[in-house]
Amino acid sequence: MPGKLTVVVGPSGCGKSTLVNLIAGFERPDRGEILLNGRRVTGPSKDRMVVFQETALIPWQTTYQNVVFGPKLRGDIKGKALYQRAHELLTKVGLQDFMDKYPLQLSGGMQRRAELARALINQPQIMIMDEPFRGLDAMSRGLMQEFFLRLFEENRHTNLYVTSEIEEAIFLADRLVVLSNRPAQLRTVIDIDLPRPPTLSGAELARGLRIQARGDGDPSPEAMRSFRPSATGRLPGRP
Repeated sequence: MPGKLTVVVGPSGCGKSTLVNLIAGFERPDRGEILLNGRRVTGPSKDRMVVFQETALIPWQTTYQNVVFGPKLRGDIKGKALYQRAHELLTKVGLQDFMDKYPLQLSGGMQRRAELARALINQPQIMIMDEPFRGLDAMSRGLMQEFFLRLFEENRHTNLYVTSEIEEAIFLADRLVVLSNRPAQLRTVIDIDLPRPPTLSGAELARGLRIQARGDGDPSPEAMRSFRPSATGRLPGRP
């Protein structure tokens, strides 16, 4: 959905990364086609930028060189304008003092922020996040989730975020797409209307989501008040 943060959640091994590769254009579907704004996806493009599970920063380039690599290679932003745009993004992600550092000199969270800046400088139509904070420790992961959410609220780029963690999915999502175990099938689509940051506990929210995704059980009214299938519209709460 344009300007929304759509989260795909499913168990490990169900095919989430394969879905990312298909949307990004790294692989082609055996059947059917993938469309972006009515145009068929036939290969990689700067319109679809991916932040991967593992760091993809070029190790022999500085933070600044990594961020400007794409535009510099294509030649679509040059000289002073390129420097100003990169500096603006690195300042936004808190890395303006680390422009001349190499990836191995950055913490895991810093590397993830650098990758976000590297993706954003290309001004993609859609940002694709493939479990980008999976390898971080619990504290860094929580901080990066909050940072990513603030960044999203500032620019409202269309985002597709893939995760196997239900609590993370609920914390981030405007719309939640739930996949089954392999072979992956669409289980349900849920619109989530919660104030940011969410006010209910992750455990309570996750319990409500699991019950709705299965279609059974007796969910807590407090948890389920914030969920409903997207076909019936959205509840008030989040703009």
